[in-house]
Amino acid sequence: MSSRAHRSARHGRRSRRGLRIPVIAAGVATVAALGAAWAGTQAMRSPGSTAASAAASASASVEAQSRTELAPGTVFVPPADPSSAPATPSASAPAPAPPVEARGSAGASPSPAGSKPGPAAAAPAAKREPAASAPKTTAKAAFAPGYDSAADGQQALDAALRAAAADGKQVLLDFGANWCGNCKAADKVFGQPATNALLNDSYHLVKIDIGSQNSANFSILRKYSSGGGSYKMPVLIVLSPPGTVRTDTHQSGNPALTADGLGSFLRQWS
Repeated sequence: MSSRAHRSARHGRRSRRGLRIPVIAAGVATVAALGAAWAGTQAMRSPGSTAASAAASASASVEAQSRTELAPGTVFVPPADPSSAPATPSASAPAPAPPVEARGSAGASPSPAGSKPGPAAAAPAAKREPAASAPKTTAKAAFAPGYDSAADGQQALDAALRAAAADGKQVLLDFGANWCGNCKAADKVFGQPATNALLNDSYHLVKIDIGSQNSANFSILRKYSSGGGSYKMPVLIVLSPPGTVRTDTHQSGNPALTADGLGSFLRQWS
């Protein structure tokens, strides 16, 4: 009897050990699966966030470095954002031709068969009045130094191009800032009688402020000069009446900001 009880006790201990091993193995597998899932989630998250933070810090450091290393009289113009560029307008379909008007007036009774139409009454000739000639103005607009930060640069440019198309003068774009010493020196020369006469005779001057970080004016500058980077002011750009760039001092370098230097520049591109 005792031996039978002893065997049953040993059998019970073996069965409990047999149940304990699968339970432990299942727990270990669950912990391993949870650990792998957590590691995969971190691997998926970390590259994107690391790349985004690295790109943001790099962009900030480049802009900060460019601003701190600018020479006096220069301005940093950020590159254009492709996402903000306006969509290119598609060519519009040609307008349909107007309908041909029917001959004869509405409600006129048809002529009887076999009758010959009478001669059409000739319309009286319109009396031409002599065209009034536009009054000729000899007064020259006074030169205004400085840059108006509140002015609409694109509107001023459009008006200058319309005037140039009418009289054949060139358009002189003057990009600068009110705190720029070189711009003030150029303004003094432009205001002198001899240089101002050259300017008025051959150019429509458009002064555009880029010292107040106006993004719209930056867009105009990038349109007619190379986009992005440091610009030494004043940036003088001569446009033909159709709006084609003839010269750009951001590429060629400014002339001497003296009566001789700016006078020679104006005569060369007039």
